[in-house]
Amino acid sequence: MSDAAISGKVTWADHTDAAAVAAHLAAAIERRGARLLAVPGGSTPVAIFDKLSTMDLPWDALSIMLTDDRVVAKDHQASNFGQLAKAFANSDAKLLDLTEGMTPPRADLVWVGMGADGHIASLFPTMKIPAKGDEVDPLVLRTVPDPLPPEAPFERLSLNMAALIDTDELIIVVRGADKKTILEQAIKEEHDLPIAKLIKSASCPITIFWSEL
Repeated sequence: MSDAAISGKVTWADHTDAAAVAAHLAAAIERRGARLLAVPGGSTPVAIFDKLSTMDLPWDALSIMLTDDRVVAKDHQASNFGQLAKAFANSDAKLLDLTEGMTPPRADLVWVGMGADGHIASLFPTMKIPAKGDEVDPLVLRTVPDPLPPEAPFERLSLNMAALIDTDELIIVVRGADKKTILEQAIKEEHDLPIAKLIKSASCPITIFWSEL
């Protein structure tokens, strides 16, 4: 795919704070009828969850699924699902748990973050994927970052690339100047990190919410 074709499907949002991302998600739910959102874990989404959860939306018709999680108990402080459940405890949204090898429903909108190494969800530049016999390309993978990050030394569950791009819209929420450089290089196909593979493979519109802090 040419640089022009990739650039043509990517929009850099003008407003990128937590309120702007929450408003974008709310618009997808209200105007476009999105009924399943796939969202990331980690620290950046928390402020956005807080904004979104207070909005007057058709919560009883909405499902939320994680793009990835750590393989820990739900009440573990590192559990993305535990974080999600806490954020939306006062809503009627249905929260979908990831399990290894499951066939997840197709998300109307997929939201990913990006690590400083260019990883998305829990698809890392270098990782181990434990063998599962004859199973071919499961949509939810068990992955092991290599090396394991010391701040989160856990195996992961992650939507695979095919599941991440099978959606009507992608949004990428990223903070930091170094990460902007990685994104710009990804759009220009100057590396093949997971974020570049996502952008190149996606056929849907992509909105990037980047801010320095």
